[in-house]
Amino acid sequence: MKNTIQQQQQHPPPFSITKLFLNLQMHLPNLFSYFVIFGFGVALGIALSFHLKNISLFSFDDQLHQLSSSSSSSSSSPPPNIQPSSPTLHLVTTTGNQTTVNTTRTGLNDYVSLRPNNNNAMHDMTEEELLWRASMAPRIHEYPFKRVPKVAFLFLTRGAVTLAPLWEKFFHGHEGLYSIYVHSSPSFNETVPQSSVFHGRRIPSKEVQWGKFSMLEAERRLLANALLDITNQRFVLLSESCIPLFNFSTIYNYLINSSKAFVEAYDLPGPVGRGRYNRRMRPVIRLEQWRKGSQWFEMDRALALEVISDKKYFVTFKRHCKASCYADEHYLPTFVSAKFWKRNSNRSLTWVDWSKGGPHPAKFQRRDVTIEFLKRLRSGSHCEYNGKRTNICFLFARKFLPNALDRLLRFAPKVMGFN
Repeated sequence: MKNTIQQQQQHPPPFSITKLFLNLQMHLPNLFSYFVIFGFGVALGIALSFHLKNISLFSFDDQLHQLSSSSSSSSSSPPPNIQPSSPTLHLVTTTGNQTTVNTTRTGLNDYVSLRPNNNNAMHDMTEEELLWRASMAPRIHEYPFKRVPKVAFLFLTRGAVTLAPLWEKFFHGHEGLYSIYVHSSPSFNETVPQSSVFHGRRIPSKEVQWGKFSMLEAERRLLANALLDITNQRFVLLSESCIPLFNFSTIYNYLINSSKAFVEAYDLPGPVGRGRYNRRMRPVIRLEQWRKGSQWFEMDRALALEVISDKKYFVTFKRHCKASCYADEHYLPTFVSAKFWKRNSNRSLTWVDWSKGGPHPAKFQRRDVTIEFLKRLRSGSHCEYNGKRTNICFLFARKFLPNALDRLLRFAPKVMGFN
C-alpha cells in the first residue's frame, strides 16, 4: 500500500486533453461575447472621434469666416474720429456798458493744421499741450505751399506795450512778414483797439516775478506760442521799453539772412558770474560750462525748437538756480554755449546801458532822446555779421520810458527811416 502511494507521487497521472477540450467548449461562448463587446467599443470610439473632428473643423471654419468678414468690414469703414476734449475758453470783452462773452474755443486740434488762427493768439491748451504741439517739426523741409518766412516779435511786458504807437509805425505796410505775441500779467485787462497791430495778440499768460524762474518760463511760453505758426522763422524777445533802431525792411533782412542766432554768453569770474553757480548742478552742468548773458535774445526756428523741448538743462536750473542765481541771465547762455555754440554769434541785438552799475540798466526819458543819441546807438559799434565786419550791431534798444514817446515819434521818420 505504501509502495503504491509512493509510485503515484513520483509518477502523476498524464494531463487529459479531453478534459481541456471540454473546458474550452464551456467558456467559448463567454470569450465570443467579450470579443463582440470589444469590437463594438472600438467601432463606437472611431465613429465618435470622426464626428467630433468634423464638428471642430466646421466650427473653426465658421469662426474664421466671421473673423475675415469682421476684418474686411472694419477695413472698409474709416476709424472713429476721437477728438481730445479741452475746457471751453470764455473771452470777456467789455465795450462801454455792454459785456460780450465769446465761448468759441480754440483747442489743440485747431493747431494741428498748417496755420493757426492769426487773428487771435488765445487758445485753450495747457502748458503741457502747448509745448508738445510746439515741439513738432516736419522732417521734409520742402513745404507743400508757398511759405514766406516771418519774424516773430515776442513782447514780455507787465501790462500794455507802452511804446505801441512807435511800433505801429514800424510795422505799418509790412503785413504778412511779421507776427506779434504779447505775454503780460493775467490781471491786466486793458482793451486794445481793434485797429492796433497788438489787438488779439496776447497769449495765455501767468504771473512773472523779476529775477525768478517764472521769467524764464514766460520766455519759453512766448517761444512755444510763436512756434505754432509754421511760417515764423526768426524769434526776437523784447520788452515794453524796447524800441527799434532801424526800419522794418532793414531789421527783417538782417534777421532772415543771418546764418547764426544772437544769444549773448560770456564767462564772468566773481560773485555775479561764476559765484552764482550751484555745485548741485553737476554732472549736467559743470563750472567751466557756466555762462552769463543778456536775456534779450534772437534765434532761428531750429534753436527755438531745441529751447522749448529741453528738459535736461531746464529742470536742472529749476531745481538749483534760486535766490541770487537769476535763471534768465544764465540759462540760455549756458544751454546754447554747451550744446549749440557753433550756431551762435555770441552777442545780443538789443542795446542796454549798464554803465551806471547796479542790478538794473539805465532808463531814458524824454530829454535823453536826441538825433545824435539815436545815431550813436545805430552805428557806434563794430561786430561780425555772417563772417564780415559791420557797424550795424544793435537793432533794438532799451529802456525807454513812456514820456520819451513823443520825441521818438518825431525822430523816427528822419533817423530810423520809418515810412
